[in-house]
Amino acid sequence: MTAGGSVPNPGEAAGVVVAVDVGTVRVGVAASDPRRVLASPVATVPARDVAVVARIVTERAASCVVVGLPRTLAGREGASVAMARQYAERLAVLVAPVPVELVDERLTTVVAERALAGSGVRGRGRRAVVDQAAAVALLQGVLDAAR
Repeated sequence: MTAGGSVPNPGEAAGVVVAVDVGTVRVGVAASDPRRVLASPVATVPARDVAVVARIVTERAASCVVVGLPRTLAGREGASVAMARQYAERLAVLVAPVPVELVDERLTTVVAERALAGSGVRGRGRRAVVDQAAAVALLQGVLDAAR
């Protein structure tokens, strides 16, 4: 597992990338297409079910996994970062030899909340998909930066 935060350039490598947005209760999962152009939502999983996320990585034949590292706006690391690191370590063991990268994910949940609110998704419906939307925002940012 590395904390580099970069995914190989789509021109240099291909294959599905799975992104994980770790929360205290739920984990959002998104995946790219094999050409690494577009991120799509996959699932919202209870945070304790790391094996379910590992199964998604295997089923999608992912070549890389990115896990969001929720630093503060000032770049500091708090309890959420420690939780994400621990989750990434457990996931890395389950999906080896697929690499697991930690990627800065500041504001992805805020972006996801705003996008869902703007599209009319409210209340419980929004809570059910915000983690997936945050994982999509994280992954799309990684894919775009790699181009």
